[in-house]
Formats: sequence, C-alpha cells, structure tokens
Amino acid sequence: MSELERLQEQYRHVSTQTGALHSACEQLLEDQTRLVETVTSISDKLVFFDDYDSIYHKLHSPMLSVMSETFMPILTRLDECISYLSSHPQFQESSVYLARFNQCQAYALSLIKNHTVSTLRDATKQVMPSPAVLETLSTDDMFGSFFGKFRTCAPRVKLLMEQVEEKADRKENYRSLLYDCQQCYFNFRLALLQPSLTTAVRRLVAQHGSDRAALVRSGGTFMVRLCQDEYQLFLRFFSKTCPGLDEFLESLSSILYDELRPCFIKLNHFETLADLCIVLKVELIEDYVAQKPTELSAFGAVAEQMLEDVQQRLVYRAQSFMQSDIQQYSPSPGDLAYPDKLRVSKPSGNESSESAVATVAEASSSSLTMPISPGMRQQLASADQQGMWYPTLQRTLVCLAKLYRCINKSVFESMSQEALAVCVQSLVQAMAEISKKKGQMNGLLFLIKHLLILREQIAPFDVNFAVKERGLDFSHLKDAAVSLFQHRNRMFALNYQNAFLEFVLQSGPHLTENYLDSRKDVDNRLKSSCEQFVATVTAALTGPIAEYVEKAQRILDMSAKQGSKVKLRQQPFAGPGKVHDVVMENFKALEAKMPDILQLMRLYLANRELECILFKPVKEAVVSAYKQFSAIIDKHYSTEDLAIISCPAEEQISALIVMP
Repeated sequence: MSELERLQEQYRHVSTQTGALHSACEQLLEDQTRLVETVTSISDKLVFFDDYDSIYHKLHSPMLSVMSETFMPILTRLDECISYLSSHPQFQESSVYLARFNQCQAYALSLIKNHTVSTLRDATKQVMPSPAVLETLSTDDMFGSFFGKFRTCAPRVKLLMEQVEEKADRKENYRSLLYDCQQCYFNFRLALLQPSLTTAVRRLVAQHGSDRAALVRSGGTFMVRLCQDEYQLFLRFFSKTCPGLDEFLESLSSILYDELRPCFIKLNHFETLADLCIVLKVELIEDYVAQKPTELSAFGAVAEQMLEDVQQRLVYRAQSFMQSDIQQYSPSPGDLAYPDKLRVSKPSGNESSESAVATVAEASSSSLTMPISPGMRQQLASADQQGMWYPTLQRTLVCLAKLYRCINKSVFESMSQEALAVCVQSLVQAMAEISKKKGQMNGLLFLIKHLLILREQIAPFDVNFAVKERGLDFSHLKDAAVSLFQHRNRMFALNYQNAFLEFVLQSGPHLTENYLDSRKDVDNRLKSSCEQFVATVTAALTGPIAEYVEKAQRILDMSAKQGSKVKLRQQPFAGPGKVHDVVMENFKALEAKMPDILQLMRLYLANRELECILFKPVKEAVVSAYKQFSAIIDKHYSTEDLAIISCPAEEQISALIVMP
C-alpha cells in the first residue's frame, strides 16, 4: 500500500509539473505572438519614417522629371506620410520627420510650378513678336500663332494641373500652387496679347474712320471671338474655371474699352449715338453675350459699361437737342406756309386710324354714330407725307423712336415727358403765328392735325407716360417765421408752448407729389383745340344772328328786371327790316364761308370720317343758334313781321350745312 501511495504521489507531482510546463509553453506562445504583432505594428509605423530617405533621394535625383511616371506616385506617397504623421504627433521624432516631409513636398510642388512657368515662358518667347514685326503681321496671323503654340504645350501642363486641382479642395498648399500657376498663365497671356490687341484695335479705328457704329461692331465681334478662344484655351491647361479667368478676360476687354471710349464719348451726333446703343445692346449683348453667358460674362460687363457711357451721352445730347432744335426752334416762312404747302402736295387717300377717329369724336364732344370702315386701320401718317409735318413734330418723333430702343424704360418715360411737353409748346407757338397770318381756323386746324399725328405716333410705345415728381414745399416757412417773431417772448419758455420749438416743428418742408401724364396732356390739348375750333367756326357762320341774339337777350333781361314791357321790335337794331338784313347777311355768310371751311378741313384732316366727326358739333351749334334766334323772333314779332324777316327754317339750315 505504501508503494501505491508513493506512486500516486509521484504521479500527482509529474502531472503538476507537466501542467506547469504546458502553461509556460502557452504563455511563451502568447508572448511570441504579441511580440510579432508589436514588431509588425512598429514596422508598419516605421515605414512612414523609413520612406523619407527613399523619397528624398528620388526627388533630388538628376534623372527625375515631373512628367515621368514615378513623379506623381512620389507626390502621393508624400501626401500619405504627411497625413499619417500629422494625425500621430505622439510618435517619437514625428515632428522632425513631418518637417522633413513638408520640405520634400514643397520641393516637389516647386518642381511642378517651375515646370509650368518654364513651359509657359518658352511658349511665350517663341511667339512673342518684336515691335517692328508686330506692325507688319496681319491680325489673323498674329493671333493664330499665339493660340497654336500654346495649344501644343497645353497637355504637358494639364496632366499635372488635374492632379493639383483634385487635391486643391482639401489642402492649402495645393490650392496655393494652383492659384500661382493660374496667375502665371494669366500674366504670360496678358503680356503676349496686350500689345497685339492694342495694335489690332487701333488698326480697326484707322480702318473705319468716322463710322463709329461699324467700328464698335467690328471691335466687339473681334473681342467676342478672342474671349471665346481664350476661354477654351484656358480649359486646355486647367480642367476647371476660376474667378481669375473672368478678371483676365475683363482685362483684355478693357483694352478695347480704353481704345474705343475716346471715339464716342465726345460724339455730338444724336443718330450716331443711337446707332451705337443699338449695336452694343442688340448685336453684342443680346446676340452674343446672352447666348453664351459663361464664356462672355467678362466681355458682357465691359460692353454694359460701354453701353452706359453711350446712353449717358445720348441722354445728354437728346436734352440738348430738345432745347436747341425743338424748344428754341425758329421756324422759317416755309415752315409756317399753311395751308399753301398742303395744297402743293395733297394727300392721296382718306385713311386714318380708328383711334384717331375716336379721339376727334371725344375731343369734339360728339358721339360717333357711324360705323368704322375696315379700311381705317393704317396710321394717320399714311394720309400725309411726313415732309408736310411741322419740323419740331418730325424731330420729336425721330428723337423718341431712337431713344425708345436705346435707353431704359424709366429713363425713356422721363425723357418722353419732356419731349412731348416741348413739342406741344412749339406746335402752339406755330399755331399762334399761323393764326396771325392766315386766321384762327388755319391755326387751329394746323394744331389739331399735328396733335392727332403726335398722339398716333406715340401710341406704339409700350411705356407709362405718367411720371410722378416729388418735391419739397417750403410755403409754410414764412408763416412759421412770422409766428416765431410774434411769440418771441416765449422763445425760452420751458413748456410745450416754447416758440422756438413750435418754429422747428412747423417750419420743416413738406414732401409733395405731382403726377404728370404727357399723353393725357396731349389729349386735353387736342380736346380744347377741337372745342375752340368748333366755337370759332360757329362764330364765323352765325356772327350776325349771334350778335342780334346777344343784344336782344340783354334788352329782354333788363326789361324783366325793371318789370316793364319793352317791345323788342321797337329797338333800333331789332326792327323787322333790320332783322331781315341780319338774316340775309348771315345766310349769305353761311353760303359763302361753308365751302371754304369744308375745304380747309378736307385739306388739313384728309379723312372724311374725321371731317364728319369734327364738323358734326359745328352743325349742331349753328342749328342751335338759329333755333335760339327763331325762338326770340317767334315770341316777340307778329306774323307780318315774321314774313318780312323771312328767317329760314331749321330744315333749310340743316340742308345747307352738309358735307358734299
């Protein structure tokens, strides 16, 4: 038994030793694994440190080229090392190696920059003409060589710039490199193009001479092509546009602006300035810039500036034109030779516009009872030769037509207000002169004719002729000053009745607003002219009986006030024989003057419907005068007296006052 116990004890001892050995082996294996992992981890980290020597030697190798296949992987590895060391600053000597890698990266980026600058410099030198050669080269040959050489060397730069642009969004040094390369490109291109572009523009100035519209058109078209070519050339070097590209193109466009501005800033010819506005606004900005806004935005900004300069000059010249050629116009005898000049050149038709007919109908206070014929759809001007218009009307309409297409709507509305006002004023002055020489009827018909033309010609303008004017009203300042003087004993009162305080509160200017509607002013002037014409013609056709009616009515009114019965027939002017003479005198005047009046209306208006509309209230007024005359004599004269007077019946007068 003792042996068995001894064996059992030995077994337990061996088992314990074996287990301990097994545990020790397992621990050793675990330690080995951990050490291997540690070594691997250290090796993985050390590779970022160890790569420095390899990268440094490769970058400084005389065989290295930025265009070689190994350069971009080196640059990528540098970025990885810098990024890793920047994110693990706790590693020993990480800051030292980070500085070294940054130096290597700066050196690599400088190689890219130097390569780009060298490529662009060489290309510029090869095509840069000397001043003597520059004068002999044609414009097409000159700019063709500028673009051809740069297109050839563009791929050698774009391969690098694509890598730089890809990283520029995330890293400042790449963004700085990209900016430097772009500025270098712009500087070389500007140095190459500036003298050549200046020479080309000056050639255009010499070529077109005084034809400013053709000069601006040719210069603008040339600049459009140049900007488009430069935009496309830039995309051959870089894959993305930048703000500097617009600045560069704007610098090129400014050369055109600087050369052309002296050519038109001192122009005085109104129509030439208007033509320049059309070229800039329509042919360049709308037809070119609006179609390709991305490529031509820089040129568009310069073209807009040129347009503003021309518009400013145009508005100034238009105002001067209105003053000198319209407001201060001194008519010649031939300008006022109405109606003689109308008889020389009679209109060949009776067309007018429906709106003109309606205007006369409204102005003459008469309703339009006849239908408008289909043929009355043309402009009122079709019934007249424009050469028969008064010169200020012609000039006003030409001025407005030019301005309408050239300037902003708000500016045109203000200018049209002034133009219509001075035009109407000149027409009224001409009417007064014609009335002195040819009688009031001719003057009024002249004014009606030209106001109708003016109203018709401004109708197509899609603008608001009503303008709101603001001003300051100081009219109450005097009352406030008088109140301050009267209450000067309260100037230093320490309450709300202080006179000085009241003066300050009451003397401030008031803002006033006035609405000026030039179209409405023309309509009102036309209406008053028609009414005045009707009154003038009526007075001419009913003068004797109107004078009799006025005297008779005065006698009858005095008799009614005094309460006495006065027989009208006993008055010196109202005997039956005298009244008969008045009737015959008026009837003869009616027969004699009516054809002349109708002929004048036909000569000036040249439209039967207009004549009928304007003549209708004349006929009504004449018939009304005879009615009033008949009412007086029927009431105050006997049957025998009426037989002596022989006043024509209303039907006879109506039959006499007709248009043939």
